[in-house]
Amino acid sequence: MRFGVLGPLAVWAGGGEPVQVIEVKVRALLAGLLIHAGRPVSADRLIDDLWGARPPANALAALRVKVSQLRRALGERELVAYQAPGYALRVGPESVDAGRFEALIGHARRTGGPGKRVALLREALGLWRGPAYAEFADEPFARAAVSRLDEQRLVAVEELAEARLELGEHGLVAAELAELVGRHPLRERLRAVHVRALYQAGRQSEALAGYGDVRRRLADDLGVDPGPELSALHQAI
Repeated sequence: MRFGVLGPLAVWAGGGEPVQVIEVKVRALLAGLLIHAGRPVSADRLIDDLWGARPPANALAALRVKVSQLRRALGERELVAYQAPGYALRVGPESVDAGRFEALIGHARRTGGPGKRVALLREALGLWRGPAYAEFADEPFARAAVSRLDEQRLVAVEELAEARLELGEHGLVAAELAELVGRHPLRERLRAVHVRALYQAGRQSEALAGYGDVRRRLADDLGVDPGPELSALHQAI
């Protein structure tokens, strides 16, 4: 059985058929267990995840009902195991798309040639179907996991762009990164790869303008100068 959290919560049986987990609290329980995949989550933590400051009168009994409903939906009772002080979802890291994503990124970083890195990073980024833990992204129990995965996704995009520059895809990278730079104008590594792509595509004035923009934004918003990588790139240009 496989699980998806890089987008709306999803479950697939061994043959790839979707498994329906419909009830909202049961889906929240599954999301909470997936965040800690393989590790036990205390009953108190799960109760807080599901009901927050307004738990039902007999919260432990209500939690047991949701666990039973999740086991029925998955059809494999042993997947959701009682493990003091709570419950654990017994799945390996690569049974979850987030774990597969992290494994592919790690493999890409251990790979020498840019062509192989590009293939692995594209496969990793292709696992994303939307925002991580989409329907629960604003819930307190999911925020840290969502933030971590979003950062990993951005880093993977940056690494992919750098590998593509090694393959000579300067113009394509410059065009594709423009919108992302607009959403993350203070992200120095992203700005550096965009500036480099512009310069290597023969757009020197735009590259210098991009550096000037990030320098002003860093000074105005954070009171700092560009880091050494951006500064060295500016001097090289």
